[in-house]
This record gives sequence, C-alpha cells and structure tokens, in this order.
Amino acid sequence: MGRPPNAAWTRLLALFAAAGAVGWLCLERRGVTAVPRGPAPQIADRIRDLERDAERTGRAAWGHWGVVPDRYVEWSNHSNRLIPVYTFGLGLDAVAGPRSAYRDAPRIEALYGRMPEGTLNPDADYFDQTDVHRLQLEAARAGKRRIILVVFDGLDWTTTRAAAIAATGRVAYDSGRGTGFSFQDYRGVATDFGFCVTSPANDGTTFDVDAQAVKNPGGRTGGGYDAMLGGGTPWATRVDLRYLTGRSRERPHAVTDSAAAATSLCTGGKTYNDAINVDPTGRPLEPIAMTLQREGWAVGAVSSVPVSHATPACAYATNVSRDDYQDIARDQLGLPSVSHRTAPLPGLDVLVGGGFGVDVRDDKGQGGNFEPGNKYVAESTLREIDVAAGGRYRLALRTPGTSGHAVLAEAARACAADGRRLFGFFGASEGHLPFATADGRHDPVVVEPEAREKPEGLKKKYSTPIRYTPADIVENPTLAEMATAALDVLASRGQFWLMVEAGDVDWASHANNIDNCIGAVKSGDAAVRAIFSWIESHGGWDDTAVIVTSDHGHLFVLTEPAALTGR
Repeated sequence: MGRPPNAAWTRLLALFAAAGAVGWLCLERRGVTAVPRGPAPQIADRIRDLERDAERTGRAAWGHWGVVPDRYVEWSNHSNRLIPVYTFGLGLDAVAGPRSAYRDAPRIEALYGRMPEGTLNPDADYFDQTDVHRLQLEAARAGKRRIILVVFDGLDWTTTRAAAIAATGRVAYDSGRGTGFSFQDYRGVATDFGFCVTSPANDGTTFDVDAQAVKNPGGRTGGGYDAMLGGGTPWATRVDLRYLTGRSRERPHAVTDSAAAATSLCTGGKTYNDAINVDPTGRPLEPIAMTLQREGWAVGAVSSVPVSHATPACAYATNVSRDDYQDIARDQLGLPSVSHRTAPLPGLDVLVGGGFGVDVRDDKGQGGNFEPGNKYVAESTLREIDVAAGGRYRLALRTPGTSGHAVLAEAARACAADGRRLFGFFGASEGHLPFATADGRHDPVVVEPEAREKPEGLKKKYSTPIRYTPADIVENPTLAEMATAALDVLASRGQFWLMVEAGDVDWASHANNIDNCIGAVKSGDAAVRAIFSWIESHGGWDDTAVIVTSDHGHLFVLTEPAALTGR
C-alpha cells in the first residue's frame, strides 16, 4: 500500500479524465445518486431520465415508493411483501403448497412463539423464510457437497420485474417466475421457484451490547402475515399497502430488518429486528455454516457492502445487536469477541467484502470495547489475523494504483495453493463496492434540493454529494470477481458452504432510486452468472445446490411497466 501508481494506472486515469468519468456522488443512508463532473458522454439513458424527472417533480406516472400514487416517494423502508426464492439443484416441494407451515396452526405458533392474527391460511402456497435454512440443511444431508446461498438484499418480485423490463426492453410477464435474468432463465440443472414470508418474531426489542442481554423479550410489535391484506402471491394487486409497511391499524404486523431476516435464512429461527443469530430472548442460534463446519466443511461469506453488516454477519457471528460491527468481525475471523470472550469461534475460511477506509472516532452502538479506527473491522483484528504476523488469514486489501481484481485473485490463488484462509477488504467511501446504474455506469443521477419541487407533506432529506473516483472503480473488484475468488479457495478444501450477498439493491431502494435498483439487480445477476459458470467448469451440478433469494422487500409500485422499456 502507498506505492506510486504505475504507468498503466496513469494512462487509465487520463482516459477517465478525458471521458469526464469522475462524478460527484450522493449517498442517502443506503443509496447512491450522483452529479456528473465535467463533460459527461452524451448517451441516451431512458431510466436515468425517468429517475431525474421523478426526483425533480416529486411525482411519476409510471410508479411510486409507498402508498400515495401521486407522490414519487412516501416510504423509504422495508415491506412485508412475499419475496421470491429460486432454487437450482433442489426443489421446493418439501416446504411449499400443501406442506406450507402457514397451513398448520401448531407450526405457526412454533415459528412466532404465539399465533399471530390472520396468519393461518389453509390455501397458502407460500412458505416461511426459515425454510431456506431447512432446504440447505436437507441438501447437505442428501449428499450435496457445495451449497451456495445468494442473497439479493432488499430484492422483491416487483423490483425484479422492473429490472427485467429495463434489461430486456419488453414487458414479458406479469406473474410467476419471470424472465430476463440468469436466476430466472438458467436451465442447466433442475430448478424451482416459490415465495416466502419474511416477517420477524417482533420489532422493538431492546438489548445491552456489553452484557449481550435482551432487556424486553417480545418487543413492541409481533410478526405475522395476513394474506388477505398482503396478498397470496408477490404479484397480487388487491393488497393493503399500509399493511405491507407495518402501518395497518387493523393488523400491525412487524416488518423485518436484514438482521432478523438473515438469521432466519441461516439458522431456521425467527427473532427480533437487530438480532444476529440469537433467539427472541438472546440465546444463541447456530447458523448452518457453523453446523457444517463442525462436520468438516469449509465456509465463507462474500458481500458488496461491509463485511460485518447484518447479512454477512448472520452467515457466522452471534450478537444481540447488528450494529456491533467490530465484534461481529471478530466472530467472523475467529477472535475473542463480546459474545465469545473465552472460547472464540473457529472463524470463516473466506470472508471478502467492503468496509475498507471507513474510519470513525467513536460509535456508541458498538459497546465499551469499540476501537477508534475502521468502523467495521478493528485495526487490532487486522494485525492479529494477518499471516505475515503469524495469523491465519492472507489479507487482500484495497491498494492504491492496483487493480482490486488482481489483488484479490493473487491472494486467492495463494490461499488455494497453501491452505491459508482469505480475508478480502475493499470498498469506496461508505464501505461498499461502487454501485452501478441501469446503464452499467457508476454515475447515478441527483437533482439538487434547490431544483426540486416539494409536494405538500414531503419529508425526504438529501445529503451532501461525495464522489466516486476512477480509483474507486479500478481498485475494487466486482461482486462477481469476489464470488469467483471465494469459490476457488473454498473448493480447494473440499466440500463447502458459501453466502454471496448483493447488498446494493437495498441501499438503492432506501434511496428510492429505480435507476440504482435496476443497476444493482444487474450487478447481482452478473455474480449469479459467474457462479453458474464456475459450477459448470468445476465438475458440474451433481453435488451442488444454489438458492437465490432476498432477505426482505421494499415498496416500489410499478404502475406503467412499459415506461421502463426505453421505447
């Protein structure tokens, strides 16, 4: 790190500057928008135009975020929509339709710890998110030796359809599995499609991070799913949108966050929002990665957002709070943590993702053992795990003037050859990989606040623009490259389990930016394509199972699908 750029890098910078590729970017909690700097190429971009006009006027005839049709943005959080599940190398018959837990009162009570109102449905075709854990475990018991869980954070059926329309230029479906992306169209192995409930055990539980204790088991609002209000399919049109946002007075079921949802995916148990692999009372739940690791499997996690964010955290760690990032990273990397003080977890064999370069001086959410410095992985953790200092991990870090893909690929080759573990740490200014828009570039639109019309009641806030530089693009690998590197290392060990998270759909959806959402789905699908290609070139599908799903949805309503075709 710190060496001057080489000649090739200098030439690349010159090319970027000549093309006007450096942009000012604006992140709004979990999304990216941008103002081009310099003479940007004049390329027709219909989706960008739609997003810019919607942000400027506060309205869009073709769609809206939330429950108010004439307001482009009314809701910026998650929803209780049913989410899609695509399986490859295994089916859904064991959990869907007649075998759905939502047709069976005792099973519903076991899931939620009580019987939520309106949740029993004798006609349910959907299943529960916890069944994804069951499917993975049963795949291992059936002889599968390579299990890959792909999580598009924040993806739901409507977002997928919107992105497919933009990607293909046609409105090809209005129900069912759909077409347009690899995870929809791939037929290289037997595949299945279904949809599941994401609601948590509860919302509003409080906790003590230092004591790793839950203060009020049960929280404020319980979970559940009423198909009469939320719909029996993800494409149902007769739904109560306020119910899906958890704001129904008639049936206020809790809406999940990523931590509770990923806990369900990885452990098979429902829990409170903010929990990382603990039950509603704070007792640890064992993730499938730990189960399989004890049986000799190699295990790993990859993410386009910080490595200790909620979804990759649930691949392995245990904590009462998703915000205790440094301790979560200690669990992931096999060091003593607040939840495993004297007997640290063995650690993941591979962990690759974002978080690099995000430094903070204090963070009350991380408890008394927080170390100033990197927010997501403490500097002492990096020193202790480094193979150069006697640790177990070869580090692949974002390096000035060097291709992120090359840095990661070199480290992965070495780890596959000598049996060392791999920790890859990358990211732009907010810790995530650079996010793409619908056209594949990294220059999302922004309309400055002073240029916006302000519909009555609009409360949306806008943050100060920041920038992606050419270095951000070159010095970071893509999610597809991260996934391939992880697969190479894990496969060198034998049987393995891997989580791959495409986290940018969620960030884009929180920012209510359909241009960013479409780009995020495309980026995630590129990772899925890379995974499928890797499988085909490494022995095929006989002993492999892949599940592609999400942790939760948002509430984008597409009213005029043809508007996204670009015609």
